[in-house]
Order: sequence, then C-alpha cells, then structure tokens
Amino acid sequence: QVQLVESGGGMVQPGGSLRLSCAASGFTFSRTFMSWVRQAPGKGPEWVSASNTGGTTYYADSVKGRFTISRDNAQNTLYLQMNSLKPEDTALYYCATGDYSGNGMNYWGKGTLVTVSS
Repeated sequence: QVQLVESGGGMVQPGGSLRLSCAASGFTFSRTFMSWVRQAPGKGPEWVSASNTGGTTYYADSVKGRFTISRDNAQNTLYLQMNSLKPEDTALYYCATGDYSGNGMNYWGKGTLVTVSS
C-alpha cells in the first residue's frame, strides 16, 4: 500500500534552517507529482511546494526564495530544504502525492511538526 513518512521536523529559531524528508513506498515515485502541504495551528491546509516528474519545481509565494524542494527518485525520497525560517512557517508539514492545484492529492503522510520560535 502507499506509504509516505515524513521526518526532519523540530524546533528552530527564526532565521534558522531545517531539511524535511519524505520516504515514499507502494507506488511509482519517479512517475508521481509530489507536493509539500502545511497546516498551521488553527488554520486550513496551505500548499507549499511541488515537484513534477521531470524535476520542475513550484513554490507558494510565501516560501519562494527560502524553500527548495528536491527529489531522489533512486531513493524514493522527497525533500524540502527550508532556510530563513520565520515564526509564520510554524506548522505541521505533510508530504502528499499530487500537484499545486490539488490534482492527484490522494495520499498524505502523517506530517512532521516544524516550530519556529525564539
């Protein structure tokens, strides 16, 4: 069955960095559009970034220039490098199949918590 397992979250001070990972299994990762989605406390889900099968990347305006999505198709792993973190980046970060419009967003991991606080 499809499994998406996120890791790498934690607490960091403003301006710091974290790298999230998502280990995928149960489907053909290299042929799947993948996204990161986050949900801040008390708010709805917010799409953050996506990577298509060809390696083209997409970003929400709120993270553009600070976050970098990448994928290792040989290792079936999706990454999100987050730099210059801000308190408003605090959220539960999910790895999901699908694109920036929500197409194909059928499978989600359980999330990894990122807290940005001094």
